[in-house]
Amino acid sequence: WLTEYGLLEAPDERQLVNPVQEIIGPGGQIFLARRNGEVVGTCAVLPHEADVLELVKLAVAPGAQGLGLGRRLVEACLTFARDRGARRVVLLSNSQLGAALRLYESLGFRRLPMSPDAAYLTADVYMELDLSAQPAARRLVP
Repeated sequence: WLTEYGLLEAPDERQLVNPVQEIIGPGGQIFLARRNGEVVGTCAVLPHEADVLELVKLAVAPGAQGLGLGRRLVEACLTFARDRGARRVVLLSNSQLGAALRLYESLGFRRLPMSPDAAYLTADVYMELDLSAQPAARRLVP
């Protein structure tokens, strides 16, 4: 979707080319969705500040969209964040990604003003979820 919408930037490339160093190494986690043995979705979460994690790289293959996989991936990231003691989860997105924005809002994320020093030039949406105000998501079975 990054290339489809013309949103691929240098930080994206670093995370996609070397996810172990860029996401796992700093203490993040990558979640995958499989369907019929094939990976059809992903979402990751990585440290942003002391008790804040950032949700990154949510994507579901076109043929697997509409099955609730994106929601389950984000819920897995939120469970990971809660288990790590995070107070908030933040994300940067783009207003072109309507389905993703609706998903985030349905999970309790709220839009806040963009920071002028955001890491992505193409990001025009900043969202935050206060985990202390949200009930824990149900545990997902692998």
